[in-house]
Amino acid sequence: MLSRKAKKPAVTSSSLSTEEVQEIRTAFELFDTNNTGRISPSELKQAMQSLGFDTRNPIIYNMIGDLDTKDAAKEGGVTFETLLDAINYRLGDKDSREGLRRLYELFIDDPDTKTITINALKKVSKDLGENMRQDELSEMLTRASKNGVEITFDEFYDIMVKKSF
Repeated sequence: MLSRKAKKPAVTSSSLSTEEVQEIRTAFELFDTNNTGRISPSELKQAMQSLGFDTRNPIIYNMIGDLDTKDAAKEGGVTFETLLDAINYRLGDKDSREGLRRLYELFIDDPDTKTITINALKKVSKDLGENMRQDELSEMLTRASKNGVEITFDEFYDIMVKKSF
């Protein structure tokens, strides 16, 4: 579990690329309007939305909740390093099963199903600016899942490990 105390991330061992770290830094700085090097949890929600993360997603919501501490409030908000550490923790190692599970959970649109549905694919497509057609998304589901309706974690894992489907 992520410590409630701020700690410096090991950026060099980050599961994020240099480009991803820079995108997070840019969003952070955009919402650090008073240039204190800290942003409040409400500003953090806005920053996560600008990065394309849906703050209603349980993982993102929990991450923001973990960062919204009395210490952070006393200190004027969350630092970039604390935010980066939390994102690295939540995304995990993209090459491990646990890390891929965390990534998979970011795509789930209905926590009750624990699967990736066509609605989740539509949202991700839209968030990425792709706006794929219904028939293209249906084709993806047909190719990626056994039942053609939803992608389970095991199916997602197999796709990610094999790097194709």
